[in-house]
Amino acid sequence: MKVVFVIAKSNFRDEELFHTKEELEAKGIQTVIASIEKGPCLGSRGETAKAELSLDEINSEEFDGIIFVGGGGAQIYFRNQTALNLAKKFSSEKKIVGAICIAPSILANAGLLKGKKATSFPSEETNLKNKGAVYTGKPVESDGKIITANGPGAAREFGKRIAELLAQNFN
Repeated sequence: MKVVFVIAKSNFRDEELFHTKEELEAKGIQTVIASIEKGPCLGSRGETAKAELSLDEINSEEFDGIIFVGGGGAQIYFRNQTALNLAKKFSSEKKIVGAICIAPSILANAGLLKGKKATSFPSEETNLKNKGAVYTGKPVESDGKIITANGPGAAREFGKRIAELLAQNFN
């Protein structure tokens, strides 16, 4: 099992990447980090991550899921056609699509949350509802193969829930 994390080049939320990643790797799930371009990425709390892939290098055939990480920097993906198309492609291929904090707006803007239960950081509630989501406000919410979380405090639970969904896909 293998997932790709999409983070901003700068100002991604550290815990949302690292805590989620730790939970997945603890269950034997391989992880790869991608960003707008390859290379070092700086989190809002000062940690760094290395993007091994650029967005346009992500091949959905190589992954079982895609996870969009929040933090203020994630806004660069709200209207980024490559990011929106990746979310749609993974979803159409019945793969796990996850987003945490403000990143669920990427899924909403891609049209994936219409009629789906979802959560996000409070700043994105209106956008999610306007795009047809059934907003729950829970720390973590899953509906089918779409999983959303409301912020850094939910990152570990988010990771555990993604791992559970991936395990169901392989059984």
